[in-house]
Amino acid sequence: MSEPIRTLIADDEPLARRQLRSLLERDPQIALVGEAGSGADARRAIRELNPELLLLDVRMPQGDGFSVLEDLEQPPYVIFATAHAEHAVHAFDVAAVDYLLKPFDDERFERSIQRA
Repeated sequence: MSEPIRTLIADDEPLARRQLRSLLERDPQIALVGEAGSGADARRAIRELNPELLLLDVRMPQGDGFSVLEDLEQPPYVIFATAHAEHAVHAFDVAAVDYLLKPFDDERFERSIQRA
């Protein structure tokens, strides 16, 4: 069996982080290594924890999701999880694996994780 995928959640909303955490905990192939509530915290956590997968909100204080990715030499695989549909094209331009539009259901989330 392969090692679990090291995963980080970056979202400024505690309720959204809790929902994502709950969904990730169901999957034995995922190892949640940390959470971040701002762009600055996300940058720091990515550098310290070296996740393979990042669930990333677009709008956060201290740097949006796109600026977080721009600051990284080798970003992890990214699934954007956001309530802002207007950024989807840009997300795929920066090589996002998927774009989850909040609110999403469990089935849609699982398809996104499988894609990653």
